[in-house]
Amino acid sequence: MSVFYKEEANIGTITFDQPDSKVNVLNAATLMALDKMLDELKTKSLTALIIQSAKKDIFIAGADIKEIENITEASDGKVKAQAGQRVMDKIEDLPYPTIAVIDGAALGGGCELALACRYRIMTFNDKIRIGLPEVNLGFVPGFGGTYRLPRLLGLQQALKMIVSAAPINASAAFRCGLADRLHPSVGLEDRIKEFIKVISVEPTRRVIKPFTPKGFQAFLEKNSIGQSVVFKETHKSIQKATKGFYPAPFKAVEVIQKTLRLPREQALDIESSAFAELAITPISKNLVKVFYLSEKYKKLSVPGAEGVKPMVIAKGAVIGAGIMGGGIAQLFSDRGVWARLKDINQEAIAKGLKAAYDVYAQGMKRKKFKPYQVAAKMGMISGTVDYSGFADVDIVIEAVVENMDIKKKVFAEVSQVLPPKAILASNTSSLSVTEMARASKDPSRVIGFHFFNPVHRMPLIEIITTDMTSQETLVTTLEFAKKLGKTPVIVKDAPGFLVNRILLAYINEAGRILGEGGSIETIDRFATKFGMPMGPFTLSDEVGLDVGVKVLHILEVGLGPRFKPSKIFDDVLPLKILGKKSGKGFYIHGKQRVVNPEVQSMVKAGDGVNEQDAVERMMYIMINEAAMIIQEKVVDSADAVDIGMIFGTGFPPFRGGLLRYADSLGMDHLVAGMEKLEARFKDGRFKPCGYILELKSQGRKFYN
Repeated sequence: MSVFYKEEANIGTITFDQPDSKVNVLNAATLMALDKMLDELKTKSLTALIIQSAKKDIFIAGADIKEIENITEASDGKVKAQAGQRVMDKIEDLPYPTIAVIDGAALGGGCELALACRYRIMTFNDKIRIGLPEVNLGFVPGFGGTYRLPRLLGLQQALKMIVSAAPINASAAFRCGLADRLHPSVGLEDRIKEFIKVISVEPTRRVIKPFTPKGFQAFLEKNSIGQSVVFKETHKSIQKATKGFYPAPFKAVEVIQKTLRLPREQALDIESSAFAELAITPISKNLVKVFYLSEKYKKLSVPGAEGVKPMVIAKGAVIGAGIMGGGIAQLFSDRGVWARLKDINQEAIAKGLKAAYDVYAQGMKRKKFKPYQVAAKMGMISGTVDYSGFADVDIVIEAVVENMDIKKKVFAEVSQVLPPKAILASNTSSLSVTEMARASKDPSRVIGFHFFNPVHRMPLIEIITTDMTSQETLVTTLEFAKKLGKTPVIVKDAPGFLVNRILLAYINEAGRILGEGGSIETIDRFATKFGMPMGPFTLSDEVGLDVGVKVLHILEVGLGPRFKPSKIFDDVLPLKILGKKSGKGFYIHGKQRVVNPEVQSMVKAGDGVNEQDAVERMMYIMINEAAMIIQEKVVDSADAVDIGMIFGTGFPPFRGGLLRYADSLGMDHLVAGMEKLEARFKDGRFKPCGYILELKSQGRKFYN
């Protein structure tokens, strides 16, 4: 049983408590039990009905994703949506006040249940997040969210929440009218009783006034012309954000536009049809798989290390106060970890502190932080030009320039001043962590901890282990990555690790295509049309051509001639054209970005590159490299590759990940295409690796 009812002093209480689970979800069994319970409750004459959760930090996490994943027919999807809608309608139609008491996450179906209640009381719990994130899974809200949210909060706020899929905290919910009261968790029962006394005087009167727009906002909200402007602008913003690859946000806007003036029954029928239509699409199925992948890696553990207790990390140090070092220090302080930032002079320290503050300043603009919070968090970062303050740190992140000799010198120096327990981690993007570890006093405490830029935005972190890394070091580092809010992937030490090895193969192949007579802009357009967040040459400019070529040479030494930089990269680098940081690279970066004619003129004239050929070459070379990474046991599964590529490079989630995309092509088709390219180029880079050929011969895929 997951739904319980009790009654005391004429006040009813429904409590959700899913057995053997940390969260509550609205699965078919729970909805059925709740449906039956509501039929019995509608004849009662209660003063009020409270709906709450017994779970810590959770109200209801949403509908059961597994049940949605198993929907294969639109008719089945519609029936499931209607079952949920029917329950929400029964809550809304109860003849006495209903109060959702929210002390944790209320997402998807959980938010929709709260919307069906007449009132919502929230606590000051930092874990509260309420919203409708369904479009992130490729479908629209199906339990009445598109009907109730616009009527409660107004059109613009509702569209913003549904289309962005971004949940809001309790304070934001109170400001926009989604919460009627905010109270501390301590003494909450008494506050609820007081609230019930207030509403029992006039049970049909709203304590908080419903949304009432004024001025120009009233024109946009209440006038059909104004509403059409809102819908048009929302559509444009979705197109810009998604490039048209994700149908769910568009469909959500369409549903709200159709139903805004319709009665409940008709509106919900349109909503359930839209949900059913989208839930069976390949895009939705892929996004659900990405969701599972994300949840798996957020909870990642070290196999065989169940008894190893992680060390608590309360104080850290960062060596190298550049953009990356400042970003890491900012992340530390934001997560309550004291940070000591070291560099060779005060000017460098000042730049690192500014990099940290700039992140907080952006957060203040978005109202994520208040000035006093930023002051307190910045106070947790201190600077030094020596190793003072390192004697009691728990972890040190080395983030100096990508030069092995310099890194080894830093490792040798810092090892002498650290306490024996401290972990020494490198933020290297491609160099051997094993070699650095040998320069340290205790190689068992050394690990790779590769952040992606910008640190505060990119969710992935690569944890790189060597043969000497102790289990305690790995377990502690893994738990610390989670504390920092990152999604970790464990990688064995190898050239380029996981993400950069695959990514540089892609960029280098684009360089070869360009050298054959393509155009910079066209090849970039082919990649973004496939779904990549940016084209390979735009990405090269963002990373820095000098950095990219340096990593390619490291990969060439470690992995062979397939990583020899394509001619265009070797030709451009001596001209000091470094990319965005120098103002020009493949593009000139001014007020408007334009192709750099100097670089385009260095390749054969023409634009005779075929789109299908170009995309296949860029994708196949990545797939082959990823398969070799699994074959070499650099990572343990296709899951690790896909989480790395999605969260580390932005590989299109709607395709499910690089290797899920490979599976969609079919192993026979993939091998035939690669063999055709290998016969054409005869240099081995497209020769299907042993692991791919093994999968083909066994009739298997990367995912089975």
